[in-house]
Amino acid sequence: MSTSSGTPRRADALRNRRLALDAATALLAEPGTPLTVETIARRAGLGAATVVRTFGGKDALLDAAVSGLLAPVVQRARDLLAGTESGRALDLFLPELVAFQSAHHSAGDQLGGLNMPTTTALRGDLARVMEEMVEGAQRNGAVRTDVDPAVATSLIGRTALAIARARPPSQQLVDAYLTVLLQGLRPPA
Repeated sequence: MSTSSGTPRRADALRNRRLALDAATALLAEPGTPLTVETIARRAGLGAATVVRTFGGKDALLDAAVSGLLAPVVQRARDLLAGTESGRALDLFLPELVAFQSAHHSAGDQLGGLNMPTTTALRGDLARVMEEMVEGAQRNGAVRTDVDPAVATSLIGRTALAIARARPPSQQLVDAYLTVLLQGLRPPA
C-alpha cells in the first residue's frame, strides 16, 4: 500500500492502520459504546494521535470501517439481483438486511454529521440495487405496481431499520414482521 504521494507505507503504519480499523469495526457492533478516537485508540492499543495521524481523523476512520462492513452487503444484493428472479432476490435479501442492521444500527446514531463519502456512496448503491429489485419484481408480478419503486424501497429500508431497532425477542417475531411487509408489497389478489 502506498501513500497519496506514491511512497510505500512503513510496516508499522500499515499495522497501526489495521489495528485502528479493526478496533473501530468491532466497536460499531457494540451498542452504547462511544465511537470516539480515544475509545478506538484504546481498543486498538494505540495512542489517539497515532490513530488521527494514520487516518487523518475520526471521519475517515469511521468511513473506512463502516464502508468495510457495508460493501459486502451491497455486493450480496447485486449478486442476488444478477442471479435470482427479482421477487425472490427481495425475499432472500430482506432478512439479511435486517440482520445487518440489527448488528450495526446503534452505531448509526453516532455517525450523523460525519463526512463519510465512501459510506454515503455505498448507501446510494444499496438503495439503487434495492430499487432495481423492486422494479424487477413489479415487472414479474411479484410486487404491486401501485407503489412507486422509490417509495417501496424507502419503505423496505425504513421498516428493516425499525425491526432492527425494536430488537424483537425472537426470530419468529422478526420473520412475522418480514412476512407482513413482503405480503403488503404483493399485488392484491
